[in-house]
Amino acid sequence: MEHYDAAYGDELVSQDRRHIWHPYASTEGEAPLFPVVGADGVRLRLADGRELVDGMSSWWAAIHGYNHPVLNAAAHAQVDTMAHVMFGGLTHPPAVRLARRLVEITPEPLTKVFFADSGSVAVEVALKMALQYQRGRGRPERTRLLTVRGGYHGDTFGAMSVCDPIGGMHHLFSGVLPTHLFAPIPPAGFDTPLRDEDTAGIEELLDRHGSTVAAVVLEPIVQGAGGMRFHSPAYLRRIRELCSRHGVLLIADEIATGFGRTGELFACDHAGIAPDIMCLGKALTGGYLTMAATLCTDEVARTISRGEGGAFMHGPTFMANPLAAAIAAASVDLLLSEPWRDRITTLSDGLRKGLAPARTLPGVVDVRVLGAIGVIELATPVNMATIQPAFVEQGVWIRPFGRLVYTMPPYITPPNDLTKITTAMIKVIHTHT
Repeated sequence: MEHYDAAYGDELVSQDRRHIWHPYASTEGEAPLFPVVGADGVRLRLADGRELVDGMSSWWAAIHGYNHPVLNAAAHAQVDTMAHVMFGGLTHPPAVRLARRLVEITPEPLTKVFFADSGSVAVEVALKMALQYQRGRGRPERTRLLTVRGGYHGDTFGAMSVCDPIGGMHHLFSGVLPTHLFAPIPPAGFDTPLRDEDTAGIEELLDRHGSTVAAVVLEPIVQGAGGMRFHSPAYLRRIRELCSRHGVLLIADEIATGFGRTGELFACDHAGIAPDIMCLGKALTGGYLTMAATLCTDEVARTISRGEGGAFMHGPTFMANPLAAAIAAASVDLLLSEPWRDRITTLSDGLRKGLAPARTLPGVVDVRVLGAIGVIELATPVNMATIQPAFVEQGVWIRPFGRLVYTMPPYITPPNDLTKITTAMIKVIHTHT
């Protein structure tokens, strides 16, 4: 094992600050940085020798943990065969294998797979599919998108246009983004009974503007980076019914929720519904490489292909990258070969028990758990300059944002490490907020 020390870590941070711009960060100031030199299982190893239990699955992607032998083997085998080849006019075994697997496990009407290279791009693809579909069916006036407030769908321009325009992180761009339709935030609570008034806003928008709407876009069951809110399966079922009634496509952004995170393989499964288009990403490759996919029905694909242009007008350079596809196929197979439902149930029970004491802490307004997602919502935003180092001192990696301190641990997290995560969340909130 290569030797590292604190001095090496300090030099990494120094070089980083000279040249690298981090996500959602300023190049001015000294935001905390922690140099990682290795990862195994559920632990990240820092240059100074400290180990952190990862409570974030590296932004929800590393569901199997790190350095997994099955995924390592898939990567080694594929890189020795073919790391990359263009996908225009060519195909290859990993792409075919992965596409067949995704069609098998997603809701039945989804039969066509378009590979992309990030979650944001998968959303861009979905939006373009919806718009081109409406043109193909002779409805070119359907150019608007309808979504709900509190959502987050990515950082590229099309994706930003359907993120929350006021409370979201992209409000600075509101003057140059396309203007779409926004319904109220879904009613809070996975188990909350649905009332007629809960969907009155979106019904009114569809009644008034449905003839110009191409698609409804939403994160099913869990709104992720926009606020970590949960809503009921009944709400999702009602949205599906409304879309069908108005001839509007339903786009389900399952980038954060897919592959078991909420307790079902896909969040749409809680409601027993199928979208017309589904976006996948994050956990698709188990956190090994960037890759995403947009799935659609035969109807969507056929209408686009027979319509103006005769083809879908999109094509990422690294689309269906063989190395990423091979690892993704291995990751999906690994997930389905293991008792993932039992693991999610165990994590959910542990999160409920471990985070329950937070309800009595000053400044806490809500504690909620769904599947392998645990959220503590505060009354005021956290101070990242102090709270991030505090979590590191507790030996865990938690990355809060805004008023939310949350965890999405790898599925393989053992009970003692989950307890370490929840205990740290309680302690740090108590002492640093």
